[in-house]
Amino acid sequence: MKIRKVAWATALAVAATITIGGNANAETPGIVVKNGVTQPVFGYGDAIRERVFVDSPYDSDVDGRPDVIAVDIMRPAASDRGLKVPVIMDPSPYYSTLGRGNESELKTDTDGDGLLDRWPLFYDNYFVPRGYAVLLMDMIGTSNSTGCPTIHEESDNLSPKVVIDWLRGRATAHNAAGARVVADWHNGRTGLIGKSYDGTLANGTAVSGVDGLSTIVPITAISSYYDYTRSNGIVQRGNNYLASLANTITNPDRRDHCAPVRDRLSADDGDESGDYTNFWHVRDYNRDVRRVKASVFIVHGLNDENVRPDHFSKWWYGLAEHNVPRKLWLAQTGHVDPFDFRRGAWVEEIHKWFDYWLHGIDNGIMREPIVDIERAPDVWETASDWPVRGSRPVDVWLAPSGTLSLRPNRPSAPVLSFQDDPLQRESTMIGNENTIQPNRLAYVSAPLTAPLHISGTPKINLHGSVNATDTNFGAILVDYGRAERIERTGDGVVTGTNENCWGEKAAWGGYAEDACYREVFKRVAVTDREVVTKGIVDALNINDYSRPTPLVPGRQYQVGFPLLPEDYVFPAGHRIGVIIVGSYRDYGSQADQNRATITISPRRSLVELPIVGGHAAAVRAGLK
Repeated sequence: MKIRKVAWATALAVAATITIGGNANAETPGIVVKNGVTQPVFGYGDAIRERVFVDSPYDSDVDGRPDVIAVDIMRPAASDRGLKVPVIMDPSPYYSTLGRGNESELKTDTDGDGLLDRWPLFYDNYFVPRGYAVLLMDMIGTSNSTGCPTIHEESDNLSPKVVIDWLRGRATAHNAAGARVVADWHNGRTGLIGKSYDGTLANGTAVSGVDGLSTIVPITAISSYYDYTRSNGIVQRGNNYLASLANTITNPDRRDHCAPVRDRLSADDGDESGDYTNFWHVRDYNRDVRRVKASVFIVHGLNDENVRPDHFSKWWYGLAEHNVPRKLWLAQTGHVDPFDFRRGAWVEEIHKWFDYWLHGIDNGIMREPIVDIERAPDVWETASDWPVRGSRPVDVWLAPSGTLSLRPNRPSAPVLSFQDDPLQRESTMIGNENTIQPNRLAYVSAPLTAPLHISGTPKINLHGSVNATDTNFGAILVDYGRAERIERTGDGVVTGTNENCWGEKAAWGGYAEDACYREVFKRVAVTDREVVTKGIVDALNINDYSRPTPLVPGRQYQVGFPLLPEDYVFPAGHRIGVIIVGSYRDYGSQADQNRATITISPRRSLVELPIVGGHAAAVRAGLK
């Protein structure tokens, strides 16, 4: 998919300054473009602020009245004088509860006039002066919207779609006085941006294929709520997690009113099995990726333990299959916004991205490398695609001697057994890698003679038997070797005390609204090992995540499951480790209580590594 280039863009010189949108008499103001990006030529203090209430087709709380979606809007004053502006919208359930950004900013109307005085995040301060409207949308059931949160059922997912329909004249809205409001200032293009739940709403809206959505920027976002709360049949977030989250994001004065909705979520979520049921279909955007018409700029942390990296990878693979214009940033942090791990570069990049997709400015961003990857703390490199070109699956066999080999094991090789321990911690699993332990199997390579780069989704294949009708199978890929690394504590970052500012400021209702935020730094430490990636599966679901099948004790099974996606370079001199376990509580999974004995046959037991350079690169690195 390509956007239509406006005629003036083809003649844009790198250093040129041009005004776009004004008529011959200069009665209608226009944006100013310099060096390929919009300039801050519109006022911020005199920007138009308004709150509208968009009529939705949903009745999430089943009270007989359609839900109404509240949207706070800030746009240049010139948009009332003929300037047509695009929209950057952050839809969120958090504006009155958990807040947004590293500093948990809440929406605030300090003087009670119904207009927002405190605007979370920097988007308004930075983009409104550059000719954009910024919309902060309260998801249905939260803040000033009516209804109840349904945790990514249709009323949640398509709240932003309803607002886009209003922007394009396909839905109605009114102000607090009840007067009808139209968006006659809109240029027809909308971009959605947001972290976590907000970015998930962007994904959910994109698969609707709504006309008028030009781009989305999902940051550490969910692509399948089943994968968020389950892992290959194993419950990771149980005990009515969805209902608990719904309670958290509902305004306190409406929590009793929304209790029946939460009760329904608890009854339908399938905590008792962890199986993939119809409940998860509407919450699984990977199923409908073919409908995406908007471009997509994904940002994700490879060490994100909240929304794990398989959310970006499955989404990315689907977007690639359907030739969706896309871009990707992969960081070594956890659940962190790029504004807090690469601030200056992020503001510059997202500015160019929105200018291209929403203003139609040909600034070259789509000719840049498609992927940015953080290779070491604050050291970034680019790639033309992901997985990195040249990545090919290589079978690395789990040898009975406790090593890794490129040669298949002999059929007569001895079997190895261990007993599942539901209480075993990850540190025990990966520690003392050269020592035989009763509750895990460890396979460790010799020191590498050259760096080995993996890029993609590793897979585990195990051949073996169990002495029970159920168990779990887990695997951990480890880098054994001393190096400076980003710590997992605190998602790998720490907030400093000094601020820097990224936009204009103003004072409304006695509140000084600015775009100044405390600097954020990486947590770095020298460590002896690194968990590179991991995975787990419920043995009841080795053939089908939607239907359990008990094991037959003693029968041989072939068990295959993916590890989390990764892009990682094992340095020369380090050793690659593959740890096989049963229950894996530090993965967040519910432990299996069978304490089964698991016997692994080496005949068809291996890890499939996506190695850049394939088999030849593995040989060069010293694998044999």
